[in-house]
Amino acid sequence: MPRTQRSRNAVPASIHGPRIGFLLCVLALVLIGFVMVYSAGSISNINNGVDALKSLTDQVMYAVFGALIAFAIYRFIPVSIWRTKWLWAALALLVVVILLTALVGVDNYGAKRWLRLGPVTIQVSEFAKIVFVLVSARIYTDFVSGEVSGRRCALGFTLLVLVPLALIYKTQSDLGTTMICIVAVLAVLWYGELPIGFIAIILVIIVVFGLIAMFGTGYRADRWSFLNPWDDGQGGYGSGYNIMHSYFAFSEGGIFGVGLGNGHEKYQYLFASDSDFVFAVIGEELGMVGCLAVVALFLGVLYTGTLIARSARDDFSMMIAGGLTIALVFQAFLNIACAIGVFPTTGKPLPFISSGGSSILASLIMVGLILSVSRDAASSDEFDRRRSSLRVVRREEDGTGDSPRDAARSGARRSTRGRSYDGGRGQRTASNRTESRTAAGRPSSRRR
Repeated sequence: MPRTQRSRNAVPASIHGPRIGFLLCVLALVLIGFVMVYSAGSISNINNGVDALKSLTDQVMYAVFGALIAFAIYRFIPVSIWRTKWLWAALALLVVVILLTALVGVDNYGAKRWLRLGPVTIQVSEFAKIVFVLVSARIYTDFVSGEVSGRRCALGFTLLVLVPLALIYKTQSDLGTTMICIVAVLAVLWYGELPIGFIAIILVIIVVFGLIAMFGTGYRADRWSFLNPWDDGQGGYGSGYNIMHSYFAFSEGGIFGVGLGNGHEKYQYLFASDSDFVFAVIGEELGMVGCLAVVALFLGVLYTGTLIARSARDDFSMMIAGGLTIALVFQAFLNIACAIGVFPTTGKPLPFISSGGSSILASLIMVGLILSVSRDAASSDEFDRRRSSLRVVRREEDGTGDSPRDAARSGARRSTRGRSYDGGRGQRTASNRTESRTAAGRPSSRRR
């Protein structure tokens, strides 16, 4: 039967099940977002003299637009396109927009992170993490396939990932986005099987950088008042004011909450109650039960997204799905950690729930990319799936007569446990899932 005529039942449960579970978790989070944006945003809208439904209608409009983009990515854009020149075009556009934001961006709350495009403003950093995951996956895939050397791989990460990320940190003073992007890139490298020793070294460097960034800047150092917000130097009315009212919201909510719409802190006491601190409003109105439900849904996104990554057709797709899933969930728990007072405030929205067009658009684009990985895995026929799951003991030749370049590439293939790709398109070949024998005669294991 032609591939285009196969029924949905031909898709294995290992692929179809996680896809459905992933979609259901995302849908539930978006619907919760609609309810909470209306509950918290209507108060500030009335206070500003606009329609109480404005926040909700804007959120629904952006969500519908984002869902259409996600569907288009899932249905019409194959994962392999991100191994072509289109990826570099996206990176170049990102750098241009970052520079434009630094030059003519909108200053909001002391940070220039928004770029006005006609009647709307976009937060560029929300989309940057998507590009960084794609670029990181491309660079590391080229390295493990032997297309580039280790030196060129390191140079590529420096120029194409670290430099643009440093631009965002420097020009927008956005430590939260920097943290999310770094974690996403690390997830890509972990899925790509970078040795643990290298990951540990990178983590140490990141921790040192984070401590310097947190304590080396005055306004960031002030945010450590969350450890004792009542003694912030201004009697609780300084840098500790908002986290105090976040505590009040959770304490008033208790186990079952005060009831949807009956929250008190959203009445101009809790700043950014519909965006950065929307989780506190959930805690007040829906209680601990509502908070745990949201946490469970994000854990569901993590679990099903990881399953989608594991079922990917090739390592490039696996790194994309895994990196984007980790980025989404890490941002969610970073926001939650700030709201409950176990981490300094970073100003990052809660994905799918917080008010904001850029946030929900970027989150749904990530959903579309993850689902496109699932669709690519399901599009292979039964023969492809069986072949990709084979474990074949491959005998390495001694390399006699090879040129130095061929010998080097052969060594790179051995060091990556026999992975190979077909001409940079990211499709698995017959040897993609092979494992070579070690000196002791044992097959090397693949970390998932």
